[in-house]
Parts: sequence; structure tokens; C-alpha cells
Amino acid sequence: MYLDTVLLVGSIGAQQAADVRPWFVAGASFASMLWFGSLGFGARWLAPWFARPKAWQIVDGLIGLTMWVLALSLVRHVLAA
Repeated sequence: MYLDTVLLVGSIGAQQAADVRPWFVAGASFASMLWFGSLGFGARWLAPWFARPKAWQIVDGLIGLTMWVLALSLVRHVLAA
């Protein structure tokens, strides 16, 4: 959480024009509150679903697919340069 906030959001926010930085900060703050609030309330709601091993297999498969897509896009970017 802190790594994302300080490095990722900070570096992207620093690239914004001075007149839109307050809007960027407000949007990033709202998105963060929405995300962590959803995680907190969603955890209780999804707990019965995640009690099954099949649910974790699906989540693991989606994470693996995401990692492969990211890796392939990075390779494509390097080869295009």
C-alpha cells in the first residue's frame, strides 16, 4: 500500500500540470478509500466463497493470467523499441 502510494501515485501525480494536481490528489484519495473500503466490507461478504479450494484455484488462475499478460506486453514493448 505505501509503496504504491508513495512511488506510483506520487510519480504520476508529479507529472501532472500544477492546475490539475488537486483534482488528481482528490481522485486518487477517493479511489483509495473506495478500494480499501470495498476490501474491508467485501472480505466479510466473500468469506464463505473463499472457504472453498476451487475459489482459490480460480483466483490463482486469474492472477497467473494477469502476470502472463503483463510479461508479454513488456516483452512486446522491448522488442518494438
